[in-house]
Amino acid sequence: MQLAWKLTFALLLGLIGAGTTAAQDARRAILDGNPEALKRGSLLFRARCSGCHGLDAKGVSGPDLTAVLAAGTTEDRFFRVVRTGQGTDMPRFGSDQTADSQVWEILAHLRSLSQAGASEPIRGNAENGARIFRTSCTGCHRVNGVGGALGPDLSRVGSMRSATALMAKVRDPNKSHVPGFRPVSVVLNDGRRIRGVVKNEDAFSIQILDVSERIQGLSKTGVREIVREPRSPMPAFGADRLSDSDLRDLVSHLMTLRNNTPAS
Repeated sequence: MQLAWKLTFALLLGLIGAGTTAAQDARRAILDGNPEALKRGSLLFRARCSGCHGLDAKGVSGPDLTAVLAAGTTEDRFFRVVRTGQGTDMPRFGSDQTADSQVWEILAHLRSLSQAGASEPIRGNAENGARIFRTSCTGCHRVNGVGGALGPDLSRVGSMRSATALMAKVRDPNKSHVPGFRPVSVVLNDGRRIRGVVKNEDAFSIQILDVSERIQGLSKTGVREIVREPRSPMPAFGADRLSDSDLRDLVSHLMTLRNNTPAS
């Protein structure tokens, strides 16, 4: 009896091991440049991801995924984020709507974009860029716990955005708005106007961070009008305000920001 049990247990372990190996082999075949997998991954990315990350994966409201992969994000980490939205604003894609193979196909497509889009690093004076950032950006943007909160936290922006995307955003901040930082003006029933960025909203209430960096939760019964502002609170830094040389310096500094640990 004991011998039979041991044999059964060994057989089960063998089957589990064989299943795991088969799954790993299938995953590797997808990630090793299978043309059909790349094609399917491209179509899946276009349908499910490009609205936030752009057709080229360089980022719209979501981060530049080519930069994320270039920064060393592992395959398993990518899989967990897609599955759970772990630590991001991204919605989760559960196994009920996305098969494991489809996640790997999307990753295979993104890796092909990252390899095709590899470019020379931007050449600039990061030290001068840090000075520009302190004088022009810290009023709204926070790095490692220091700075304002009206704009997104930039502590890890160097690992989330490409230099090209950052330069474009500085020059024209109105192309897209990051979730949690969409500009709004709320007109109350008594005529007062509150400007800020939307943090949360449902059918009955809206929560905004106002320009004084105070969180205000408002019942919509007390609101006359909600104006969705088309323009970002961030000013556009055109060439008349920030030279091309200073822009390269600023972005060189931003590309060094990769720390996810807030200052103590």
